Amino acid sequence: MDAIAGYFTALGLSTAAGLNAYIPLLTVGLLHRYTNLIDLPAPWNALGDPLVLGGVAVVGLVDFVGDKVPVVDHVLHAIGMVVAPVVGAILGLASATAFDLEPGLAAALGVAAALATQAGRTAARPVSTVTTGGGGNPLLSAGEDGVSGLLSVTSVLWPVVAAALALVVLVALALLWRRLRGLWLRLQSAGQA
Repeated sequence: MDAIAGYFTALGLSTAAGLNAYIPLLTVGLLHRYTNLIDLPAPWNALGDPLVLGGVAVVGLVDFVGDKVPVVDHVLHAIGMVVAPVVGAILGLASATAFDLEPGLAAALGVAAALATQAGRTAARPVSTVTTGGGGNPLLSAGEDGVSGLLSVTSVLWPVVAAALALVVLVALALLWRRLRGLWLRLQSAGQA
């Protein structure tokens, strides 16, 4: 069961990274440094280093604020299409060493979950901008941050629950994307009429 729990942890953390790459990194680093909930062997124990934690916190704060601003959020999402899968791979590999998992599989799971989640939120944001004039973007971003935080903590404490939440997030993003895409197409066709 430990290996399965490890993969569930990797899935949850990587899905969280697709919503906000910095929250799960901070969560894992802080839990490693200040609790016995996560014991990361080298080189992943560097995530708990104060300089690394400080750097992630500063970049995360810039991303947190910038993601609430229409137009800036779109730029950050484009950057996130590279950052999120990298963070997903890091979290997958860190989980692999912490839980003695197959590193290649854990990293691939991390990349796939983070990329799918990031792609879903990146596709949804322009529709939110158009349909709400950008007014809904801060609320959407705050929701993404909240779910990322919930998934990050849950992934460590209750991996099975985190895996279920990750699947709910991925399905919800797919359904939201389909719905928003339909709305977007209707708006485009109405504008051409």
